[in-house]
Amino acid sequence: MSAAPPLRLLLVVAVALVDADGRVLVSERPPGKQLAGLWEFPGGKVEPGERPEETLIRELAEEIDIRVEEPCLAPLTFASHAYPDFHLLMPLYVCRRWSGTPRPLEGQAIRWVRPGHLRDLPMPPADAPLIPFLVDLLGP
Repeated sequence: MSAAPPLRLLLVVAVALVDADGRVLVSERPPGKQLAGLWEFPGGKVEPGERPEETLIRELAEEIDIRVEEPCLAPLTFASHAYPDFHLLMPLYVCRRWSGTPRPLEGQAIRWVRPGHLRDLPMPPADAPLIPFLVDLLGP
């Protein structure tokens, strides 16, 4: 009996943007993308030669038109989840300061949600385990 081939490791980074009211920004994956219709924290795939913080700065500008400085990104926790065809490793950062007003640039919906209400949204399996850390940090 041969062992199954190892799953490729995919490094993705995400951020919990926190507004002055303690709400967190989430975006809905648009139709046509994998996991379409699920709500997730903004972020994206770490490209070769890129640090996670650089990825977040790039992705936040591309996805929701805001500018973030690296010192404003604080690591909080991470997710490790085996999907059928890859294993996802996803550090989650918290950011409370940015310039610009978040607006969707890639056809996705965005909304601000209290941490305790994140559980009410359909989320990818890797994102849901991050919610208790945000509730502990920010309250319900």
